[in-house]
Amino acid sequence: MKQAKGYFGRRKNVWTVAKNAVEKAMVYAYRDRRTKKRNFRSLWITRINAGARMHGMSYSEFMGKVKANNIDLNRKVLADLAMNHPDAFKAVVDKIK
Repeated sequence: MKQAKGYFGRRKNVWTVAKNAVEKAMVYAYRDRRTKKRNFRSLWITRINAGARMHGMSYSEFMGKVKANNIDLNRKVLADLAMNHPDAFKAVVDKIK
């Protein structure tokens, strides 16, 4: 019942309804912790692609050259550079060209 605090209607004060609501919420929480990882990776890829295309490369070309030149920056860091630090991203692009 403590976990159902804040729920609306009978979900907060009727034992069986609250139990079912809490169990369902736990299933959603478990599932979406994994889904969040997929969503962020997709977002990072989109941002890297946009940054790479500004410099005349596709995402796949860019990532292939990053790996070939042994640049150990993951997608999260590259996406942050592409969004917030375009000069640093340009330096990475110049290094791999």
